[in-house]
Amino acid sequence: MSAHRVDWVDTAKGICIIFVVMMHSVLGVEAAAGETGWMHAIVAFAAPFRMPDFFLISGLFLSKVITRDWKLYLDRKVVHFAYFYVLWMTIQFAVKAPVFAGEMGTAGALEFYFLSFIQPFGTLWFIYMLPVFFLVCKLAHDKGVPWQAMLVVAAILQIAPIHTGWLLVDEFASRFVYFYCGYIFAPQIFKLAGWARERIGVSLAYLLGWGLVNGGLVYAGLAADPIISLALGAAGAGAIILTSALIVKWGRMDFLRHFGENSIVIYLAFFFPMAVTRVILLKLGILDIGTASLVVTIVASVSPMILFWLIRWTNLGWFLFKRPQWAYLSGTFGRKGQAQAAE
Repeated sequence: MSAHRVDWVDTAKGICIIFVVMMHSVLGVEAAAGETGWMHAIVAFAAPFRMPDFFLISGLFLSKVITRDWKLYLDRKVVHFAYFYVLWMTIQFAVKAPVFAGEMGTAGALEFYFLSFIQPFGTLWFIYMLPVFFLVCKLAHDKGVPWQAMLVVAAILQIAPIHTGWLLVDEFASRFVYFYCGYIFAPQIFKLAGWARERIGVSLAYLLGWGLVNGGLVYAGLAADPIISLALGAAGAGAIILTSALIVKWGRMDFLRHFGENSIVIYLAFFFPMAVTRVILLKLGILDIGTASLVVTIVASVSPMILFWLIRWTNLGWFLFKRPQWAYLSGTFGRKGQAQAAE
């Protein structure tokens, strides 16, 4: 592992990316089959904390770079993600273009493509939202906005019933508070991870209690209610942090750390193997819906890592996961903080 990486952080990202792939895989299989399987309960259990923890982890190291000059900051935190969003949005659109053209016509499909520049496309909305969060935090920092005021506003936005139909607005309102908490409370979060490693019994007791409460509220249909969803998102993020710290302490399941280290690679590329595996398994009809969903999840999670390994082995296709020099803002390529891959 690279010296600048943190084992439990990568493990937490690994857990989150598997839950994200699982959600898309399970719901996709169930929608195509017209029935639910046994994995639906796992997806529902993870819903309150799956994305909150992903965004919280994404904000953890922001304090180390937020004081950079604007040009370098924009290159690393906006242009970086914009490159991968546009590239993979175009790839996904090209794969799905025949379906779109059949449903909307050629003109409608093209209009939908260009609309995707302001309305995040499919599974890629996370990549779209990160630069927005980075920009808002940088502006607030440079303007001297008190973090307490930002936190209160972010919490109010999350609690408020904002459903405009525009992902940029709705997901900002719903998720920004977690990203900002990762940024503001990073020192406390790292202390929590260290605390968990030294107090295994207490940590396990907390995880048991959290699991019962989270599962109970999900089962009761209350998990998405205002205030409750904010509390469950925060508690769930804490649970994933504790779990990751304990996994690292245990010294097993290193594949989670590896997946987390390359979580964006998986996030960008899982859609195609997911779709292909789903179609094949449903046509074969040899597995129940839950087991088929599990197989799709595994294939969709592992396939991008195989692709990444092939690129490293052949040294071909790096543009898929690593920005070429032309995609950097002038004068920023090679400067301190250069982003080597889609991370």
